[in-house]
Amino acid sequence: MTRPCLAVTSGEPAGIGPDICLALADAGGATDVVVLGDRRLIEDRARQLGKPCTGLRILDIPLRVPCIPGRLDAANAPYVIDLLDRALAGCHSGEFAGMVTAPVHKGVINDAGIPFTGHTEYLAEKTGTPRVVMMLAGGGLRVALATTHLPLKDVPAAIQTDELRQVVRIVARDLREKFGIPRPRILVAGLNPHAGEGGYLGREEIEVIAPALDALRAEGIDVIGPLPADTLFTRNVLQGSDAQLAMYHDQGLAVLKYAAFEEGVNITLGLPILRTSVDHGTALDLAGTGRADPGSLHAAVKLAATIAMHPA
Repeated sequence: MTRPCLAVTSGEPAGIGPDICLALADAGGATDVVVLGDRRLIEDRARQLGKPCTGLRILDIPLRVPCIPGRLDAANAPYVIDLLDRALAGCHSGEFAGMVTAPVHKGVINDAGIPFTGHTEYLAEKTGTPRVVMMLAGGGLRVALATTHLPLKDVPAAIQTDELRQVVRIVARDLREKFGIPRPRILVAGLNPHAGEGGYLGREEIEVIAPALDALRAEGIDVIGPLPADTLFTRNVLQGSDAQLAMYHDQGLAVLKYAAFEEGVNITLGLPILRTSVDHGTALDLAGTGRADPGSLHAAVKLAATIAMHPA
């Protein structure tokens, strides 16, 4: 089988993205990796860290202004977007089998006047995909999210029966097509403590979530829930499940990152392209120090390569 070529975007230049990308110089294996970023930036960071840069394939995309590790500059926000757009174009053309993204800083991108909620939402908009799902994998878990980067006060209104059905359909389909699981079993968390406790602690489970799951079961999708989120992630409940759906960001990802922070992988489900990512942020305080752990990036590349080489 032909070795898949993956584009790795180096992310926020002042963060640890360039640092961890240097670890891919020794990646080897069955995957070709091309790092998208400013060549001089990456070579300078390699010298600063005393790490080799030879063997690392770099697709040179120039910074807008010079970069200092740990110091954000909104002038480089368009550069960060350039990386994503170039990787996306290569995925569409067949140049790349998929893209792997190092972390970006949402705040500085928005400070530059570029509306940006996150990689997931940006790639959905650029590909014209009406619905995508964020899922993180690691530590034996595959945690998908019904909502992503929303203030907590906006979450209940965002969870609607039809939208929830669409999310679960995407999760089930991509577990079949990307992960090769013939009939995935998905556990679904409730929104409220104790899954609403029969309506005493909230009625979203009764009025929104349960009807969505009933309809999905009628379609032949194996869903269990709504389950109390505080016990869903216990060993006995998880047994035999293939994925878990949380209602909001921290409900699911706090557990995932506790279980697999240094090896977790973010994968965007529902896109017409393959995209995985690290599960951590830019860690500005670690940039240029040599203390950044590349484990999540290695895991993201490995998962993308596995999916690209073995489509279901």
